[in-house]
Amino acid sequence: MKASMQGKLDQLVNRLDELNLLLSSEDIVSDMGQYRRLNREHAELSPVVEQYGRWRAAHGDERDALEMLSDPAMKAFAEDELQQARERMIVLERDLQAMLLPKDPNDDRNIFVEIRAGTGGDESALFAGDLLRMYLRYAERKQWQVEMMSESASDLGGYKEVIVRLIGQGAFSHLKFESGGHRVQRVPATEAQGRIHTSACTVAVMPEADEVAEVTINPADLRIDTFRASGAGGQHINKTDSAVRVTHLPTGIVVECQDDRSQHKNKDRALKVLAARIKDKQDQAAHAKEAATRKSLIGSGDRSERIRTYNFPQGRMTDHRINLTLYRLDGIMDGDLDEMIGALASEHQAEQLAALGETE
Repeated sequence: MKASMQGKLDQLVNRLDELNLLLSSEDIVSDMGQYRRLNREHAELSPVVEQYGRWRAAHGDERDALEMLSDPAMKAFAEDELQQARERMIVLERDLQAMLLPKDPNDDRNIFVEIRAGTGGDESALFAGDLLRMYLRYAERKQWQVEMMSESASDLGGYKEVIVRLIGQGAFSHLKFESGGHRVQRVPATEAQGRIHTSACTVAVMPEADEVAEVTINPADLRIDTFRASGAGGQHINKTDSAVRVTHLPTGIVVECQDDRSQHKNKDRALKVLAARIKDKQDQAAHAKEAATRKSLIGSGDRSERIRTYNFPQGRMTDHRINLTLYRLDGIMDGDLDEMIGALASEHQAEQLAALGETE
């Protein structure tokens, strides 16, 4: 192991000891924000330090085996022990290197998933509904909470646009590679002659800002309009101006929320989505700057970039960024996304490791 890497790991061991002391102090819970941050850091460092402990144990075994080599009676045993220790060290060092890769600061955040129908008319809106169900079934498997933020239903039961908030540990880390263009090839229910149509939706996965204050929003930059909600909701929803439209004048971002009967709740939801969209715009700009010097295998995250095709007649899903094709579309559409997400994460990690090797 390189001295620089070992030095970094030794620092993490010391930091974990500090965290244990801080978290055991009596007054730590007086500041819940600080308590949560320290707990999060402790949870991140613990597995790394435990793995480093295993590497040090294997390194100790290697040292003991080398000492035994000088004893003729123990030589065969020592050679076997030495080989096993070194094999363990290679595996453990590779794992540690991956664990030390720069962590996306947004990985642990809750997310907003925004799905918009694109080309394809009614069929595109129906596919938007299918994508929403896919993500909701995945969230159910992960035992995440789901909150509907905004929806604009189509005439046939799909969505022109829908935004949901997914609340769960590591939500962004799991779904951050879903942003982009999703294309579907199938025979629409409305197609009388059985012809295959191609339509598309765009998906945007945005990390939730900790607070609206995390993104600087000047109230003077907002135009807030209220209007009567449309659609189902009984008599009350048509009699009050409960729906809210928030326009961020500097960026032109517009958010509408009308799902709740309370104007105050709709405004609060709209501001949360607005903060996430502004944060996402800032993150996209930063990512584009980085991508200018190095092309990411996972893609730019550009909403216009076609990332995936769902071919229903052939029962296959193809992710074009990593040339992955899976012939189990039914399971994928039912929220079984772990294999696909794992492949995308592995490819991203491999690229990070390659970039790390280039700089060393």
